[in-house]
Amino acid sequence: MTLRRRGLLVLPLLTLAGRAQAQAKLVVPLAWYGVRVEDNAFTVEMPGVPDHRVVNDVSQRGTAFQLHSYSLEVGGYSYVAQTALYPADVDVSQPRAILQAALNGRAQQLAGRKWTKADWREFSGATAVESIGALAGGTALRQLTLLKARRFVSLAFLGSGAGATGVEAERFFRSLKLSA
Repeated sequence: MTLRRRGLLVLPLLTLAGRAQAQAKLVVPLAWYGVRVEDNAFTVEMPGVPDHRVVNDVSQRGTAFQLHSYSLEVGGYSYVAQTALYPADVDVSQPRAILQAALNGRAQQLAGRKWTKADWREFSGATAVESIGALAGGTALRQLTLLKARRFVSLAFLGSGAGATGVEAERFFRSLKLSA
C-alpha cells in the first residue's frame, strides 16, 4: 500500500454508513447536478450539492498530499466521490496493486470482510475495479475505484442491497467523466 494510513480512504464512507442505513423512507430527487472536483480531474453527477472535505495525508516516504472527498446523502442513499493526486515518490507503476490495497482496506467494513463481486477493467485509459459488497443490516456498498497515472479516483454508493444496482446508482456511476 502506498499510504501510511490505510483507513484514510475509508473514513468518509464510515461516517455515511450509519445515516444511510437509518433512513427508512426513500425520496428520489428530481434534479441532478454536475460536480467538478479539485484540479478538474473529473466530473460526476450527484442528486444535490455535496459537502467537500480535504483530508491531509502522507506517502510512505513522508511526502504530503491531499485527498478531496465530496459526499452527499439524499433519498436514503449516500454518494461519495474522492480523488487524490499521488506525489512523485509513490510508485504507480502497478496500479492494480494500489487498487487492490484500497479494496482490501474497504472490505474490512463488509459482512464477511469480503466483496461479493469485483470486476477489473479499463476505464478511459485507467486501470479500474468496480465492486459490490454487503454491509450489516441489508445495506450494500458499491464502488468504482481507478488509477490513471498519479490520479486516484473513487466513487462509492451506499444504500439498500437492491439500490446498489438501481437507477440512482447507475446514473451516478455512468456520469463519471475523466479529464484528459
